[in-house]
Amino acid sequence: MGKNLLPPEDGGDNIIPVDLKSALEERYLAYALSTIMHRALPDVRDGLKPVHRRIIHAMSEMGIRPNSAFKKCARIVGDVIGKFHPHGDQSVYDALVRLAQDFSQRYPVVDGQGNFGNIDGDAAAAYRYTEARMTEVAALLLEGIDQDAVDYRPTYNEEDDEPVVLPGAFPNLLANGASGIAVGMATSIPPHNAHEICDAALYLIKNPGAPVEELLADPAHPERGGIEGPDLPTGGIIVESRASMIETYRTGRGGFRVRARWEQEDLGRGGYQIVITEIPFQVQKSRLIEKIAELLIARKLPLLEDVRDESAEDVRIVLVPKSRTVDATLLMESLFKLTELESRIPLNMNVLSQGKVPKVMALNEVLTEWLDHRREVLVRRSQFRLAAIDRRLEILGGLLVAYLNLDEVIRIIREEDEPKQVLIATFSLTDNQAEAILNMRLRNLRKLEEFEIRKEHETLSAEKAEIESLLASEEKLWQTVAWEIGEVKKKYAKATELGRRRTSFANAPEADLEAIQQAMIEKEPITVVVSEKGWIRALKGHISDTSGLTFKEGDGLKVAFPAQTTDKILLVTTGGKVYTLGGDKLPGGRGHGEPIRIMVDMENDQDVLTAFVHDPARKLILASTAGNGFIVPENEIIANTRKGKQVMNVGMPDEAKLVIPVTGDHVAVVGENRKLVVFPLAQIPEMTRGKGVRLQRYKDGGVSDIKCFSIADGLTWEDSAGRIFTRNKDELLEWLGDRAASGRPVPKGFPRSGKFAG
Repeated sequence: MGKNLLPPEDGGDNIIPVDLKSALEERYLAYALSTIMHRALPDVRDGLKPVHRRIIHAMSEMGIRPNSAFKKCARIVGDVIGKFHPHGDQSVYDALVRLAQDFSQRYPVVDGQGNFGNIDGDAAAAYRYTEARMTEVAALLLEGIDQDAVDYRPTYNEEDDEPVVLPGAFPNLLANGASGIAVGMATSIPPHNAHEICDAALYLIKNPGAPVEELLADPAHPERGGIEGPDLPTGGIIVESRASMIETYRTGRGGFRVRARWEQEDLGRGGYQIVITEIPFQVQKSRLIEKIAELLIARKLPLLEDVRDESAEDVRIVLVPKSRTVDATLLMESLFKLTELESRIPLNMNVLSQGKVPKVMALNEVLTEWLDHRREVLVRRSQFRLAAIDRRLEILGGLLVAYLNLDEVIRIIREEDEPKQVLIATFSLTDNQAEAILNMRLRNLRKLEEFEIRKEHETLSAEKAEIESLLASEEKLWQTVAWEIGEVKKKYAKATELGRRRTSFANAPEADLEAIQQAMIEKEPITVVVSEKGWIRALKGHISDTSGLTFKEGDGLKVAFPAQTTDKILLVTTGGKVYTLGGDKLPGGRGHGEPIRIMVDMENDQDVLTAFVHDPARKLILASTAGNGFIVPENEIIANTRKGKQVMNVGMPDEAKLVIPVTGDHVAVVGENRKLVVFPLAQIPEMTRGKGVRLQRYKDGGVSDIKCFSIADGLTWEDSAGRIFTRNKDELLEWLGDRAASGRPVPKGFPRSGKFAG
C-alpha cells in the first residue's frame, strides 16, 4: 500500500510557516558550500577538483592504464556520471577533454586519440568518436590507491565507494594549475615546471618552514634550484620582476604579464617580417588574429600592413610592417598594448586545505600540505604492507608446521570428521593457518616447497623489520618521501622533452610610451577649428584660408590651427583648467563638429580661452584678467582624464585671460589702461599650479596683452594697417622696470586695440 498523500481530515491545512530570510540564507549557504567543496576548488593535496578525480578513478576502475588500449570516451563518461558524478554528460566530457589538451595542461593527465580541439578554440569531436587512456601522470596520481593509501567514501547513491583524495605522487596542483569560480570566491593557478616544483619540495624537506624567497630559484644560487615562475604549456615570455613574483607567491595573490614570443625574419634587401611562434596561455589564436585584423581595418595600427596565419602543427603568425623603416620593437610594443599578444595570467591560490577549508595559501604552505599528504600516504601504504606481511607470515608458519609433521597432517585429514578443529588442537594453529593447510594442493607436497617457504619467510621477515624501522623513524619517512619525489623529478626532468621549460623570462624593453602612443595612430594633417561658442572639429588637410568656414547662427571662429592626428591638442578655459584631446579623437569636419563640453567635464560658467598643439619642449606664461601670472612648462599641464587639470587658480570675477609661449629674455605687459611695462622674464616664477604673481599694477581694469621678446632685437608690434613698429633697448628705457610696476603710457603708434598684433 503506497503512502497516503491526502491531507488529514481534521480541517487543518498542514501549512508550516517558515521565515523566508532564514530559509533563503540556509539554502543559499548549502548551495554555496556545495559549489566550493564539490565543484569549483581543487584539493591542495592532489590538485584535483571532484570531477577530475572521478574521471581518473573511473578510468582506473575500468582498467584503462597508460599501457592498455584506448577506450571510447563515451564509455568513460557513462561510467563517471552513472557511478560517481551525477552531473551533465557534456560538462564531464569537457573536463575530460581539457585533461587531454597539451595546450591547456602542462602535463596532460589523459592521453587522447581523435579530435580533442585545438588552440584556435575549436571544440573536440563528440565523445562517441574520441578515445582515451591514462598518461603516466595519472598513474602517478593513483600510485598506491589499492594499498589503503587514502580514505574512501560512499558515492552519491551509496552503491559504490570513491576516494576522498588521490595519493598524488605527482605535484599536480602547481604543475597543471587550476581555475574555477565558486560562490564568493575563485581560484586561478597557472601551470609550473614539475622539475622545479620537486626541487622546491626537496629543499623544504631539508629546511622545514623555509620562506617563499628560498623556494624560488635565485640567480645568486643556481645550484639550489627552485621555482623560477610559471611554465605555461603554450610557452611565451614572462615580463615580471623577481620582486613582484616573490610577493605574488608569498601572498598567494597576484599575476604575471606574459608576452608572445616573436622574431624578426629577414626577407633580403632590407625588408623583414615579424613571426610570432608562441602566444600567451589560454588565448585563442583565431580570436587573436581577428582582433589584430579589426584594429588594422580601424586604422589603429598604422605601422602594420598585414597579418597572416601560417600555422600548421606549430604556431606561426606573420606580421608584415608598413615599410622596411618601421621599428619592429615599436610595432610589437603597440600590439602588446592593444591585443592579447600580452596578457595577464592571474594567480589566486585559493584551494581546499586538508580537503575541507577553502583558503588562499602561499607557495610554501601549498608545498608543505602536499609533502604532509605524501608522508601520510607513505605511512598508510607501509602499514597496509605490514598487515599483508603479517598475514602471509602467519600462513607460512602454518605451512611449515604441516611440512614438519606431514604424515600426521595427512592422517588427520584422511581419518578425522572435523580435520580443521583437530589440526588446530594438535598443532596449536590459528584458524587461518588450518584453512591454508586444508586448501594446499597435493603438488605442493614436494621437498623443494619447504625450502621455498623458509626462504619466503626470511625475506618477508626482513621486509617487515625494514618497514617497522621506517615507521619508527621520522627521518627515514622523510628520506623515503624525498626519494619518491626524486624519482618523479628524474621522470620529468628538464632534460626530457615533456619536462623542458617552455616559458622563459625577460624584462620588457624600455620603450618610449609617447612613441608607442604615436605608433597606434595614423599620422594625417588636420586643421583644428574651435568656435566662439565652444564647438570643435578637425578638417582634413592643412587649410590656410579659414574665411570659408561656416558656423551655427550667432557663432563664429575663435581659433583655427594646423595639426596632425598624432598631436595632443590642449584646451585652456577661462577657469584656469587645461584639458587634453587627441588629434585622432576629434569629430570630423562635416557639419559644425561637437560641443567641447560633451567631450570633457567643463564647468558651465567657464568658456574656452584658447586651444593649441602641445609642444613638450615649450613653456607658457599664463596670465589672469587682474594681471597675475606665472610660467608653466607645457609638459606639466597635460591632463589624462575628462576632468582636466587645474593649473591657474582664479576666482570670479577674475579669469584666466592669456596663454603666451615663452621666448627671449624680456616681457612686455600692456594693460587695458594703455600703460606698458617691460621687465626681465626671469622675474616671473616657474610653477606647476597657482595664482601667480602680479605682473602689472592697475587702479582699474586689467591686463590687455603680453609679449615675450629678446631685448637685443627690440620690441615689435603691428598696427591695424599691417605696419611693423620696432623699439630697441635704448628707446624702451622709460618703460623698462620691474614686475608689478604700473608702467607708462604706450609709445606713439601703438595699436588702438591694445594688442601687440594690431
